[in-house]
Amino acid sequence: MLSKIPTNLPPHLSLKFIKTYINSGDLGRARQLFDKIPDPDLRSWTVLITAYTRQGFAKEAVKLYTHLRDRSIQPDKLVLLSAVKACATSADLIKAKEISEDVTKFGLCSDLLLGNALIDMYGKCRYIEGARKVFEDLQVKDVISWTSVCSCYVNCGLPRVALKVFREMGLNGVRPNSVSLSSILPVCSDLKCLNSGREIHGFVMKNGMEENMFVSSALVDMYSSCLCIRQAQLVFDKMPQRDIVLWNVIITAYFANAESENALNLFRQMRAEGAKLNYASWNAVIGGCMQNGRTQDALEILGLMQDSGFKPNQITITSILPACTNLESLRGGREIHGYVFRHWFLEDITATTALVFMYAKCGQLEVSRRVFDMMPRRDTVAWNTVIIANSMHGNGEEALLLFDEMVNSGVKPNSVTFTGVLSACSHSRLVDRGLSMFYSMDRDHAIEPDTEHYSCMVDVLSRAGRLEEAYRFIQDMPMEPSAGAWGALLGACRVYKHVDLGRIAANHLFEIEPHNPGNYVLLSNIFVTAKLWAEASETRKLMKDKGIRKLPGCSWVQVRNKIHTFVAGDKSNDQSDVIYRFLNDMGEKMRLAGYLPDTDFVLQDLGQEEKEDTLCSHSEKLAVAFGLLNLNGESSVRVSSRNLAATFAKKDLAKDVACALRD
Repeated sequence: MLSKIPTNLPPHLSLKFIKTYINSGDLGRARQLFDKIPDPDLRSWTVLITAYTRQGFAKEAVKLYTHLRDRSIQPDKLVLLSAVKACATSADLIKAKEISEDVTKFGLCSDLLLGNALIDMYGKCRYIEGARKVFEDLQVKDVISWTSVCSCYVNCGLPRVALKVFREMGLNGVRPNSVSLSSILPVCSDLKCLNSGREIHGFVMKNGMEENMFVSSALVDMYSSCLCIRQAQLVFDKMPQRDIVLWNVIITAYFANAESENALNLFRQMRAEGAKLNYASWNAVIGGCMQNGRTQDALEILGLMQDSGFKPNQITITSILPACTNLESLRGGREIHGYVFRHWFLEDITATTALVFMYAKCGQLEVSRRVFDMMPRRDTVAWNTVIIANSMHGNGEEALLLFDEMVNSGVKPNSVTFTGVLSACSHSRLVDRGLSMFYSMDRDHAIEPDTEHYSCMVDVLSRAGRLEEAYRFIQDMPMEPSAGAWGALLGACRVYKHVDLGRIAANHLFEIEPHNPGNYVLLSNIFVTAKLWAEASETRKLMKDKGIRKLPGCSWVQVRNKIHTFVAGDKSNDQSDVIYRFLNDMGEKMRLAGYLPDTDFVLQDLGQEEKEDTLCSHSEKLAVAFGLLNLNGESSVRVSSRNLAATFAKKDLAKDVACALRD
């Protein structure tokens, strides 16, 4: 049972009881006792304002100070200091200015302690003019003054000015401390100022500050951002003790520099040395593996994370969901969806957007749309994802309707939005809508089309068979045409059998990306279709002379939680005889039904029967046949493919979404 709150106590005993309640965490009873005091002294006001701020109630602390001023009580230095810190925590600029005026009014503007606190307060309120004025009015400035004003410039988005002020601090004979250094080093990281970072590193070594954890972590991050991973490792290795922040920084640095094997080795070393991992550690490694294409490693580390007692959070979910799209593991994606639902992550816009993306990539467009429709809030990335999902599935009209709905809802489209919309127009041959969308970018949305958008428009025209118009569009581009533009034209020349334009497009591609085998294969295919066997042979010889090899088409299908992979002409599967017999039987039934296979794109000069046999051994057909034979109608057969001969240099839309989700 709670004791009765004492009343009518002398001031010193009232303050003692207030402190007792505060120290026991009972802020409510402390306030009740305070309110019963007829005339609280300034010390009681200070203690209670400070307590509110420390316990996360900064706005209430500011209100308490306002209540003090409403009672016409003149604050002293300590009360003002506690109020300044409350304003800094709440980032309330209006109240910050009022308290600053009180500091001046009561003749304390030259006080160094209060001045430093005011600079920090204005910095956290992002009000650079106020911070600068307080700083300039200080008659004496110490290292805290200089550090605070540097941090203010950083918070206000002026990193170069912060670096300039840091140099002025040294010129004024003020020696930076560890807080100064750990505050300014991230500026060197952001600006990629390697020389300045090295100068600071020299100062750190000269003054024996290498063992400071915050400074060393900032140095590791600075060198990593400047792509000097070896120097980052040297700083790391010299640390006598390493906290989890330092481990996380160096591991993230290796992943960012595409040295995933070194990152994983450090992760194993960290665990072996008994470092206490946190969520940032697990998420950094899982996210790093995904960014570096090590999907299986990411899934294995997710298992380790759960075995270690860490439940995946929103960041983990967003990082790992692309693994389900890469492996086309719909079952794994559904399990993660269930986890998201059970743990109330559906409110998290990034996690649900990742689910929309996953279902679309796994072929479940309807489920993808249902998840999108359930989202309580949708940002630009969410709209882009569902638009691109429909584009990938050839639903151009639906993608355009979604675009209109997005604009009408007040969400502003960005560059990626139009990449998705134009791609949708391309896949659905909506040429007029595509042209209208392209010209509306700058006119209606103040978005200047870039190389990717021009390439998409070339694809729109090319897929519709308007090859001459597409060629003129490329020639009129205000920038150098990309591989994506020429690749779209070359692919269409294969479809529409336009030899002359195919030669032109291929020659440009050979200059832009001379080692891409897909371009040579497409040109050879065009020559084969036109019965120009000599030129087709010459193109293949050119590939051979340059040492360029075409990887065979590869397809994979999931059957009962296992991924089965096939390449063109594959006979390594245990069921190969059954698969080929099944395909031959199906081919015979199709012929009897009147079907004639299209053999125009077989690259060899073969007889008709041999061409049909070649088509029968395509990796996609092998994968589909295997799925049909083994699933027995239990579920849909979903086949994923990688065919370099049919892969244009055009940018993968899915990467736009994945990058947006990751950022």
